[in-house]
Parts: sequence; structure tokens; C-alpha cells
Amino acid sequence: MFVMTGIIVLVFIILGIFSRKETVDLQVSVLLRPFYRIALYIYKQTWIHKFPLFVNRQVEADLEKLHPGENRKQLCTNYYVSKLAKSMMICTAGVFLGLLISVQSKQNRILDETGAVQRGTYEEGEKDVDVECLLPDGKQEFRVSVEPRVYTEEEINELYMAFSAELVKYILGENDSLKQVSEDLCLREAYERYPFCVEWKSSAPDVVRSDGRVYGTDREQEVQLQGTISYETWEWEERFSITVVPQSLSRKEQQYRQIEEMLRDSERESRTEEVWKLPDSWQGERLIWREKTEDKGSFLFGGAMLASVLIFLLADKDLHDNVEKRRQKMKKDYPDVVHKLVLYLGAGATIRGAFQKMAEEYEQSKDKGKTKNPVYEELLYACRELRAGISEGAVYEHFGKRTGIREYIRLSTLLTQNLKKGNSTLLQRLREEAEKSSLERIQYGRRLGEEAMTKLLLPMVMMLLVVMLMIMIPAFSSIGA
Repeated sequence: MFVMTGIIVLVFIILGIFSRKETVDLQVSVLLRPFYRIALYIYKQTWIHKFPLFVNRQVEADLEKLHPGENRKQLCTNYYVSKLAKSMMICTAGVFLGLLISVQSKQNRILDETGAVQRGTYEEGEKDVDVECLLPDGKQEFRVSVEPRVYTEEEINELYMAFSAELVKYILGENDSLKQVSEDLCLREAYERYPFCVEWKSSAPDVVRSDGRVYGTDREQEVQLQGTISYETWEWEERFSITVVPQSLSRKEQQYRQIEEMLRDSERESRTEEVWKLPDSWQGERLIWREKTEDKGSFLFGGAMLASVLIFLLADKDLHDNVEKRRQKMKKDYPDVVHKLVLYLGAGATIRGAFQKMAEEYEQSKDKGKTKNPVYEELLYACRELRAGISEGAVYEHFGKRTGIREYIRLSTLLTQNLKKGNSTLLQRLREEAEKSSLERIQYGRRLGEEAMTKLLLPMVMMLLVVMLMIMIPAFSSIGA
């Protein structure tokens, strides 16, 4: 984790040095500027070699549709550099957050480098330490409970009653019942949340030891356990009858049990000391201990790397979705455009004058703060072409091709034919086109409504199931009562 973070930081420093001469637009946010400069440097270096990650014909076509008339090369540069910079920013943020969490998890460790565990007070409660033991044939993981040193006396009788009621659950360990005991019992001298000291005695120490260790047996055997619970001058006695059933242990399991028993003995013998020194050898073999901690920083690191890659790769899909939304918006506004053409032509205006009038009205509304409209942006571009000296016929053809929508291509064809051949019925044909487009918009709205109903079907079914459960569960509960 730390090595990977160092490598990433070093790479960013080197790229930052190489990219220091790149100029960044002032509109780029302050947080994004360092990454934008690096991304611009990377893009320039890779674009020279036509790196496929930055060459996508579909992306170029979508950008041209979203930004008609602008420089294609500049559009592609801004797009690829922007999404690369955002990916790098997310990756960097994830790396440093992951590093911060990793450092914090290391600071929360209670096992120091010498293998010592600092005990806490009873107010802090019992501490659980996850440790790893490195052995010649592998490693073993253990969870060790470190008991506190002192506890004050407080309502001891009430505590005993609660403790007595929960004692069976405590001593079961991993067994399901005291009538079928195959795993070690949890016979401790002290239990969490209670200040009592418990001394255990077994009627068959060769089967069940007083510390809870269960030895293998080839038949079922009844064993009596006696627990003497004491605190200061108080003392109680609890008796349990258990049935030990046969069990089989592998070499690894036997090794685990022996080391676990050694840990418990060592911890119990050091109760009067400030620190507990973990055993450094077992059966002549040296033991190396490490505290096992849950380091979520690595997960965050990996998640940030994955998120940055996904953002970079999915940005093209978002771009195409924006193009599709633009297309749908233009289809929806087609009847309005045709109706306005009919209105202006019916008032005696020329086609050119009608285009310019619609463009002027749109510019005025945009200056007042209204949002951009893709159809009227195309009309503005067409008016600029007219002012640049391009012929009307070519302008109308360009207008239809840029939209790429059947309705606008049909309209541009109608206008172009009128210029070439002359058509006295143009106004009448435009009125028919307006009526036809209005019917198509109504049908389109109905289709969208049907799609919305289909999408809402699953949530409605889920809500119905929830309502049925809310009704049926109380009904069945009352029947059982």
C-alpha cells in the first residue's frame, strides 16, 4: 500500500515537472488545474503516436453534433483532457484517503514491536487482539482477549443474577448444546462485562480440562463441571452436566489448539504485570507475532483506481447519451420550427428572413437567461453561414445534414427544391408538414407514456409485495398466538 502510493506520487511529480509549461484555461477549477496540466501533456505526447485510447470516431461525431461549427481538434482535445484529468483527480484522492485510513489503522494497534500488549482498565473493557503467528510451515491466526486489571464493586447481586442467566451461553463456545460437546468450551476465569472471577473444576480432567480444553474420546461421556464464582468476599457455585461426543482433529487443528492453550496460559500468568509478553517460542521453534488489523485503506485505494478507470471509459457513453438527448429534444421541437416558418412565410417574409428572425428571437431569449436549445443553435449556425456568403441552398442542406434527423432533412430538402425549381405551393406544403409533425409529436408522447408505464411496473409489483407482507405477517402471527 505504502509502496504503491509512493510510486504513484513519484509518477505525478515527474509528470508535473514535464508538464509545467502547459497552459491551462482559467475556466478550469483550481483543484483540477494541476491534473489538467498533466493530462494535457499526456494527451499531446500520446496523440502524436495515435494512441487508440484517444482516437474514437464516434466520439468525434458526437462532439461535432453537440458543438456545431467549432474546431474538431480543439473539441477532442478539451474532451479527452478533461475526462483524463477527472480520472486522475479521483485516483489521487482515493490513494491519499486509503493511505490515511491505513495509517490510522496502524495507530490503533495495541501490539507494539516488542510483542507487548498494553492492558486497559475495566472502564475500557476487554480488548480483543487479532494476531498472526509465523511458523516454518505457514502462519496461524488467533484472536486473543486481553482482560483489564481492576474493576469496582457495583450491585453485585444483580450482576450475579444476570451473569448466571447468561453463563450457559458463554461456556458453549462453538458447540450448539451442552448435550453434544465436541469443541473446546469457553471456561474462562473472567467474562466480558462482568467483574467475577470463575474457578472451574471438571469431574473428568482427562476428557474436559478445567480451562475448557476438550480432548478426543471414542465414545459419549458424561462430565460434571463445577464453577465457583467469586468476587471479593462473595462466592457462588454453578454446576453443569455436559456430554462429550467423539471428535477428530487434523495436524493443523492440533497445532492451533496447542498454541492457543499456550497463549491463554501466558496471558493468565501475566495478569499482575503491566504488559503481557507473548511467547517467543513453541516446541523449540521461534514464534513471530503480528497484530492482525482490518485495513480498509487498501479497499478504498482499489476502489478509487477502479472508479477513475470507469469514469474515463464510461465518459464516451455519457457523451453519446447527451447526443441522443439532443436528438430527442430536436425531434420534439420540430413542429414549433415548422409552425414558425409557416407563420413568417404567411406574413410575407422570405425563407432567409424567417430563419434570421427565429435566430434573433432565440438570441434575445438566451440573453435573458433561458437555456440553450439545440435546434435554434443550428439555426444560428445556419444564419452565420448565410452572412458568410454561402448560398442559401447549401446552407439549408448543411442544416439538415448536421441535425441528422429525418424530419429536418425532409424540411431542408423541401426548402432547397423551392430555391432550385420554384414552388408556388411551398406555403401549403409547409402547413401540411406542420399538421403531420403535430400528429407525430402526439404519437411520440403516447409512446413515451407507454414506456414510462412499463418502467414503473417493477416498482409497483415490489410495493405490492411489501403491502402483502405487511398484511400477512400480523395475520399469521395472530393465528399462531
